[in-house]
Amino acid sequence: MSRLEAKKPPLFISEPLTKDTVSQSLSLLSRILKSCYGPAGRLKQLHNGVGGYVCTTSQSSAILSRLSVSHPVLSVLTASVQNHISRFSDCGLFTAILCCSLVENFKSLNVASCTVIKISKHLLSLCTDYLKSQACGCRVSVDFSSLEILLCLVRSVLTSKPACMLNKPEVDHLTTLILKAFMFTVPCHVETNAVLGKCVIVPVKGRRVVDSTVLPGLLIETPEIQLAKPLAVRRTCSNMIKIALFCVSMSGDLSNPEEGTITVHHGISLEMSELNQLLNVGEQLVNDEVGLVVCQKVIHPSLKQYLKENHVIAVDRAGLSLMEPLSRMTGSKPIASIHSLSPSCYGSLKDVRVESFASKRFVHLIPNDTVVCSLILCNRNETAWDELKRTCETAERVLQLTIKEPLALLGGGCTETHLASYIRHKICSLSTSSFKDIDCSRTQYQLVADGFCRSLESVACSLNHDDEEILTDTVYGHCWFVPQGFPSVSNWSDLVSKCGCGINGNSEDLNWRLLHGQFGSPIVQGCPKDPSVKGADFLTLDCFAAKCSGLQVALETANLILDLSYVIEDQN
Repeated sequence: MSRLEAKKPPLFISEPLTKDTVSQSLSLLSRILKSCYGPAGRLKQLHNGVGGYVCTTSQSSAILSRLSVSHPVLSVLTASVQNHISRFSDCGLFTAILCCSLVENFKSLNVASCTVIKISKHLLSLCTDYLKSQACGCRVSVDFSSLEILLCLVRSVLTSKPACMLNKPEVDHLTTLILKAFMFTVPCHVETNAVLGKCVIVPVKGRRVVDSTVLPGLLIETPEIQLAKPLAVRRTCSNMIKIALFCVSMSGDLSNPEEGTITVHHGISLEMSELNQLLNVGEQLVNDEVGLVVCQKVIHPSLKQYLKENHVIAVDRAGLSLMEPLSRMTGSKPIASIHSLSPSCYGSLKDVRVESFASKRFVHLIPNDTVVCSLILCNRNETAWDELKRTCETAERVLQLTIKEPLALLGGGCTETHLASYIRHKICSLSTSSFKDIDCSRTQYQLVADGFCRSLESVACSLNHDDEEILTDTVYGHCWFVPQGFPSVSNWSDLVSKCGCGINGNSEDLNWRLLHGQFGSPIVQGCPKDPSVKGADFLTLDCFAAKCSGLQVALETANLILDLSYVIEDQN
């Protein structure tokens, strides 16, 4: 007992935001995330310091899950952003960069944190009310009877991830495939509570991106299947294929001895008893006219041979991830025991085929109604494929969110600068009673509002990685990028052709100003709400639901961090 260390008291850190270590760590995190932002973002390589897998990425989901942060303030920020990403998949970097910028700008103000929090909540309500109003000039409606805006949404996700290493033909090819795969998952027959299907990504590494394709139904890799021979499969009298789905091992292995005591009579073989039980199951499957047996785990070779002799296809080692889409697609219920088999558990398929891609062989299960599909995703190497998989999953999630709320926000920094201009315009018309309700002065409100607007504009500035000049116009409040190498006194009209989102040209006098300049001018007129079809091919768009959530999460997290008075750390 004498060798035991005395228990240390907890460490109390008051006003953590005033400490240099916190400010430096927050600034470093902000610089790392800003450098990743947008189509020209710089890639990061992350590994654990002792070798092993190296992740090359610019995506927030990959960075934050692998980035080790020790300070509680940063842990609050990263956990909050990761929670947003888990729900929406998109706008993670936007949320994190905006949150860091809000904390840095707000803590530099000579305004009490409680007052800053009240004012910022009011500013957030102004933004969300505007974004959800018909008068909003930075959003577009999504018409699902036309593909242009949907293609722009998917293309914007793909082009914002440089680690995928895609050229324009590859982006165009994948954009079409992802949208096609998503359409497969939309039910043909609309019900009161319609549920979207699932797109299963099938990896094929070391092949060209343009070799990627999408197929209705599911692909299950089966290396042992023979390509040359056509599949002889049992069908019912209605020409359908009955399927049985097992989520229990059919290998004939004995139970784990740790699960209990087994008493065996003399002369009884447990292995033969298990095999006989499996063959009895096989006999019942044949009698019930089952044509396909899929097992999550392993099927005993003798049972496989018996099923094959009776023209029943047996596929094992399907894996846990395919159980839910298989059940959904076929209507079958996973069978959890080989000792109780009910015909009500069976599902049905339209057809079963053998497919070959690269050096892989698959059994292709084709359903009656397509709500599940397989995206065969190819890329040159494992690193690029991993990044592309995450990107495709994000694009699919964006489409799912958009079908629920058919709106999109203008990308390329234009929503951020437009919102900043709108807020600056809006606060000029706020009445004295508004400040009394918030319990602040007009000066305090303007200080916090300016910090809020500068934070929004800093997100737009984060898209610039090549020392370009960044402009905003005083008509639409959009973001414009000037190529590097031109002096600041240039005639901007000669240097810019399209704004960041691509909706506006420089055909009119827009009165540009440098984004790093002084307090901005308000918007003079609203932005056109509906982009023309002609210009739709070049639009950069963001997911409406994800960005609105990101805005809210960033501000609420910044307020939480500003409100921290103590950090208590256990030192034992």
